[in-house]
Parts: sequence; C-alpha cells; structure tokens
Amino acid sequence: MSGHSKWSTIKRKKEKTDNARAKVFTKIGREIAVAVKEGGPDPAGNSKLKDVIAKAKAANVPNDNIDRIIKKAAGEGSADNYEEIIYEGYGPSGIAVIVETLTDNRNRTAADIRHAFDKFGGNMGTSGCVSFMFNRQGVIIIEKEDIDEEKLMEDAIEAGALDFITDEEIYDVRTDPADLGAVRDDLETKGYKYVSAEVEYVPTTTTKLTNPDDISKMGKMLEMFEDNDDVQEVFHNWENEDDYEG
Repeated sequence: MSGHSKWSTIKRKKEKTDNARAKVFTKIGREIAVAVKEGGPDPAGNSKLKDVIAKAKAANVPNDNIDRIIKKAAGEGSADNYEEIIYEGYGPSGIAVIVETLTDNRNRTAADIRHAFDKFGGNMGTSGCVSFMFNRQGVIIIEKEDIDEEKLMEDAIEAGALDFITDEEIYDVRTDPADLGAVRDDLETKGYKYVSAEVEYVPTTTTKLTNPDDISKMGKMLEMFEDNDDVQEVFHNWENEDDYEG
C-alpha cells in the first residue's frame, strides 16, 4: 500500500461520526484486554500491551479508559476470551484483502466476513490465498506539518528504520515488525508526533480499479468490514482508494 492509500484510510476513519469513534475505542479495548491476558498488565514488561497503548493514545482514547480496561482484564473472573482469526479473500476485480479479527464467537465472525465478501462481488478464500502478496512491516505515519524531511529521515534510519517514504501530506517510516516499538519510541523522544504506528500487511503490488461499480463495491465492502465490532484491521492492495466517494 502506498503511503497515500494508507493516509486516505486514516483520513476516512478520522472523519467518521462519534458513534464510529466509539467503535474504534471498543476495538482497541479488545486488543488491550488480549494483550493483558497474554503478557500481564505492566507495559514495561509487556511489549504488545505497550504497543496497543500507543495505538490507543494515537486514536485519542482517554487515559482513564485505558487504565480501566487494563484493570478489568487483569482482574480475576474476567470472562472475555477473544481469539485472533485472520481471514483472506478477494474483492471486486481480484483486489486482495486481509481481515484481522478478535472474536469470542468464530462461527458468527466467519459468517459475517463471508457475507461482506459475497455481498459486494468478492469471495472469501482459504488461509494463505492472498497473504503471499503482502509483507509484514511496521508502519509509522507522521504528518508533514513543518517537519524537516532530511532530519526526520536521518533520525528514522538512526533509530533502526528500514525505509522512508514521503508523500503529499505524510511521511511513512517502515520498520521490521519487531523493531516498531523501539523506532516509534525513539522518534517520540525526539519530538515527533505520529498519526499511527502499527505492524501491518503491506502489499508488494497494487491493483487499480477503473470500473465505477467496482470502486463503489470495494469502498462499501471496506466500510462493512470496519463497521463490524469483531474486525480489528483490514488490509488490501487497492491502489486508488481515494476514488471512492463514500
């Protein structure tokens, strides 16, 4: 995914309603709860939790909410048991799609994901059917806002970044998945503010849609995935996502 496509996704999420933002808080809450169950409630000794807290703060989740979720997840008798399931498939005209979910009911989630693929002219495939078209990378998005490009690139490479991409409105810093937290923290201590910092599936090639009906269906498919409470993230290789009017 080009930085531009990633940025259009972020902008679309930013422009959503308060109700949709509440959904984002709920989804991040699930991630925090899973991270606490897996590695404990102390972010100093739980790098996954530390990364999710950083993601929560970037999404403007209040600190009180974060603390409350951590305490609840760490408490005895917390009954929420979510498992991570990744679905793969194709959108209109063969757009590759990966859907990351956290669910407490895999039958419900599988049916919902399959329905979204089918409804908009795609189809859900088997595990591995499209993931070979993507690389796992840490992706840190920073808005330009009077930032010196050469200095940021120098600081990013020094912090351990693998690649540095500049686009119209953003800088896109790429890292090894294992190094995301360290590079993010290093840049933050140097005063850089990031819009997002996550490990993502980054496509090795992209596909452009030219048919207006396909563009509309692909956009609506992504919206349906994002509106599903069980869906955490959606990755794809649609090149011209900006063409979708919504």
